[in-house]
Amino acid sequence: MYAALVFFPCFYVLVRFLPPLAFSIFVGTGIVIAQYEYYRLHFADTFSPQIALGLGLGLLVTTGFSIPGLLSDSATVSFIIVAILLNQLFSGRDLKSGFVDTAVLAFGIFYVAWLVGHMILIRHLHAGAFLIFFLFLVTWANDTGAYFVGSFRGRSAMAPRISPGKTWEGAFGGIVASLAAALACRAWFLPTLTSAEALGFGLLVGVMAPLGDLAESIMKRSAGVKDSGRIIPGHGGILDRIDSLIFTTPAFYYYLLAVRTP
Repeated sequence: MYAALVFFPCFYVLVRFLPPLAFSIFVGTGIVIAQYEYYRLHFADTFSPQIALGLGLGLLVTTGFSIPGLLSDSATVSFIIVAILLNQLFSGRDLKSGFVDTAVLAFGIFYVAWLVGHMILIRHLHAGAFLIFFLFLVTWANDTGAYFVGSFRGRSAMAPRISPGKTWEGAFGGIVASLAAALACRAWFLPTLTSAEALGFGLLVGVMAPLGDLAESIMKRSAGVKDSGRIIPGHGGILDRIDSLIFTTPAFYYYLLAVRTP
């Protein structure tokens, strides 16, 4: 509760009044922490050259998003693949785990840095600050609606083996909440979106947010942990807090490109 009271005003000032570079640094910092938490689900070492390489390549991706035209997508992907393979070649790690280690290292870059990095691209759009508020508020509304409806009315488990607490009733409540939040945000501060466009994204969030949550739950189940980290007392790690945003952020960005750029 206290963390939220501090975070929301700071986040508003950061997005609304500070230059896009400050927001890029904020997102980059979150990416590094979330990516590190992801690697710790697999790698036993607290820190290792492999983890350092993954975080460094994640920062490369973030920099590419922050400075348009600096790096091409094809060049970035090619460099990441070659760097990871060369690291595996010279690392001296157990060859039996080499295939899995390489896959985990590469996937962490694209799962966290690449997908979350689209948040920086949204901030660079016209009215980007308000689009960021729209993205966060609609995603948070979905999470909140799903939690409360699932807690009080949830009966039918959505994926009992992955996340027993997720129910179809909660998912429906999340969709209703995201639709309502999308219309409210459109009326409040983003009139450049039509009602149909706002509802379209609200529905998209209703689908993508729980999928993002379940995707992270699979990884935690595989690692045998409840939370990805302990950086936020009582709330787990950064990866736990942004699991829905990891999916809704790129979905929103490409939705805007498909519909129109406000």
